Amino acid sequence: MTAEQWLTRIFADRAPRRFGSGWLSGVLAIALGLLSVAAVLCLHFPQWLTMPELRARYPLPLVRAAIDSAILATLVLAGLSMLLRRRKVLGLAGLALAGLALALGAGGVAIADAPASRVHIGLDWFVLGTLTTAALFVPLERAFALRHEQGPFRKGWLTDASYFFMSHALVQLMSLLVLVPATWAGQALAVAPVQAVVQALPLVVQFALIVLVADLAQYAVHRAFHAVPLLWRFHRVHHSVEQMDWLAGSRLHLVDVIVTRGLVLLPIVMLGFDPNATYAYLGFVSLHAVFIHANFAPKTAWLERWIAMPRYHHWHHAIEPEATDKNFAVHLPMIDRWFGTYYMPRQQWPSGYGVSGLHLPDGYVRQFVSAFVPTKRHRSG
Repeated sequence: MTAEQWLTRIFADRAPRRFGSGWLSGVLAIALGLLSVAAVLCLHFPQWLTMPELRARYPLPLVRAAIDSAILATLVLAGLSMLLRRRKVLGLAGLALAGLALALGAGGVAIADAPASRVHIGLDWFVLGTLTTAALFVPLERAFALRHEQGPFRKGWLTDASYFFMSHALVQLMSLLVLVPATWAGQALAVAPVQAVVQALPLVVQFALIVLVADLAQYAVHRAFHAVPLLWRFHRVHHSVEQMDWLAGSRLHLVDVIVTRGLVLLPIVMLGFDPNATYAYLGFVSLHAVFIHANFAPKTAWLERWIAMPRYHHWHHAIEPEATDKNFAVHLPMIDRWFGTYYMPRQQWPSGYGVSGLHLPDGYVRQFVSAFVPTKRHRSG
């Protein structure tokens, strides 16, 4: 039995999962417990487990109070699950995690003076990302699900959760391999008069222009990853997802991430956009990329023509042959209309997702390695 099967058996047992059954409180207790333990570890080892850019900005009294509150909530939720549910495994797991967080010192951990480490991971960034993203998209998917039968613990969820963790934990590596080269190249290629014109624009216009420029770059890079066999080896990891939800968009090979983000950032740096407009775009793209993969079916046909919605991007992942290599843009469907790669059947959703003939192994490491092994490309979707 794989780790995913074992965990799914715990989380998605045959006992009822309706409201009041103790399932939701148990799962929330485990999630909060894990995040609480991670947050306490960040207090113990800030020089190794937190981002220097964020570390100096944290209001520590509020952070400590939030950690203690999360541990208390974990205890309450775990206890509630044990009261309501015949199988006690969810509640016991939540209690164990809360106990571990308390044993580690909870929010009262004294932060020792230690020399800054040259190497760190973004565990704090992972905690913040999980809290904000899951809190927004999990309720959204439960309330307006496209596929109600899918549930949060669908096939491949643990693999995608690993990708979500690595994308946040490897933030320093991303900075070195993406931000530094793109910034250097963008500044070297910049044309001062063009930058002056761009910087004179209102911030809202700059933001709109960034979305257009970034999506044009994204379109070109994304289409190349589909067309060039060497690049497809890495991008096929993303298309190996067979069930879509808010975690599915995290499944991206490291090489895919580095190349795509670097080449999308390059024109943004070259044009010299105001940092505030750039930060606004980075916040927008981080949420929008999750949104378009979500198991979410909004009824907004009028909006689909102008901004990428889940149905538009779901067709990019569709198993249907007619949808192959369509809808490359991430934000603006009009770009696909310009280049003849737009596909959106009226009021229809794909029957399934993935790539015909492609079955990658589960797990972050095994999928990372598989991308370096050439295989013949089979696609009917």
